Amino acid sequence: MTLSERPEPLLRIVSLTKRFGGFTAVDNVTVDIRPGERFGLIGPNGSGKTTLINCISGAFRTEPGTVLFRDEDITPLQPHVRTRRGIARSFQIPRPFRSMTVAENLMVALDFAAHEHVSVVQRRDTMMSILTQMGLASKANASATQLSQVELRKMELARAMATQPKLLISDEAMAGLSNSEVDEVLDLLMSLAGQDITIIMIEHIMQAVMRFSDRVMCLDAGRIIAIGPPSEVMANPRVQEAYLGT
Repeated sequence: MTLSERPEPLLRIVSLTKRFGGFTAVDNVTVDIRPGERFGLIGPNGSGKTTLINCISGAFRTEPGTVLFRDEDITPLQPHVRTRRGIARSFQIPRPFRSMTVAENLMVALDFAAHEHVSVVQRRDTMMSILTQMGLASKANASATQLSQVELRKMELARAMATQPKLLISDEAMAGLSNSEVDEVLDLLMSLAGQDITIIMIEHIMQAVMRFSDRVMCLDAGRIIAIGPPSEVMANPRVQEAYLGT
């Protein structure tokens, strides 16, 4: 494929910086994310990963920097507007509505994302389709408090998917899970990526990053220290020193 034939980036981050007082959490980050890409984001604790995705999702304002999504400058947009544009994220610590069932939790997200012409019946059908895909159909009427840790992570992904994203940001969806549970969540993310959804995966489990990612970017002290194919990034001495401690 020639340069002129390459698709325009789905997400373009240009010279993004985020400061908290005198501390620079993200320092002049520029990167393009391609449509349909599986993109791994790694780095040691405090490297700026969460701050970066908070800037992408709109939770934090950039200062300075620009976020372009589908050729639109979304830098000034609020988080809920960005969600309706097609950016969804899951959180490392699931916070379901504990007084609701699994189905009701998902319906909240569907109601938020629904267009006026989508009926309640259609939304319920979509809800069951998403729960089936996540392996949670049998839990639809269960209280969110009855879910296991891996089921909570799946419901967190389901709520993100209910907004019909073009870009899904998965924030450590596998943290604290067993090896078999990690495989379950990784298989789900691979399945979602096969549905023409671009995914940014923030993760500390290196085997999962290696299996999942087309490209990996490593941050350290808010700066990009390596970006490229997973094997090349993992072999980078700066990554090994900063992230792996060798």
